[in-house]
Amino acid sequence: MAIEIEHKYLVDRAEWDKLGAAEFVEIRQGYLQTDPNKTIRVRTKADKGYFTIKGKAVGASRLEFEYEIPLLDANELLDKFCSQLIEKKRYHVVHNGKTWEVDVFEGLNQGLIVAEIELNSEQESYTLPNWVGENVTNDVRYANSNLAITPFAKW
Repeated sequence: MAIEIEHKYLVDRAEWDKLGAAEFVEIRQGYLQTDPNKTIRVRTKADKGYFTIKGKAVGASRLEFEYEIPLLDANELLDKFCSQLIEKKRYHVVHNGKTWEVDVFEGLNQGLIVAEIELNSEQESYTLPNWVGENVTNDVRYANSNLAITPFAKW
C-alpha cells in the first residue's frame, strides 16, 4: 500500500528570495475528480506525464498511487477534461539532510508559495528552514485540488 506522509508550510517570500534557488521544474496539473475522500489528478512535470489517485488525509497521511503516463496523453487529459489548472514552479531544496519541495504558484494562485516535506512516519523529526512559516498541513484551502477550484486570488 502506498502511503504519503507530508507536512505543508507557507513560505516567507522575503526569506525565500534571499535563498536564490535557481533550478526548478514546471508543473501543470488538473483534477478529474475532487471530493473529500479522493482526488484523481493528471500532471505534467517537465517532459513526463503522471496520473495520481490520492485518498482522504488522516492527519498528515493518506493513500497515494501515482503512475507515469505518456506526456501527450497527460496534456490531452488536461486540455480536454480539466477546466481549472494549477501552474507552478517546483524547487527542491535540501535542508539538514531532508529534501523540501517548494511550489511557487502562477496564474490565479500567483503570490502563494508553499513548502512540503515528505516523511517516512508521522513521528519523524526534522528542522524548519528559516524561510518556512505557518504549518498549513491541515488547512484544506491549501490542498492543490482546492486551489484549482478556489484559487488563492479569490480568497
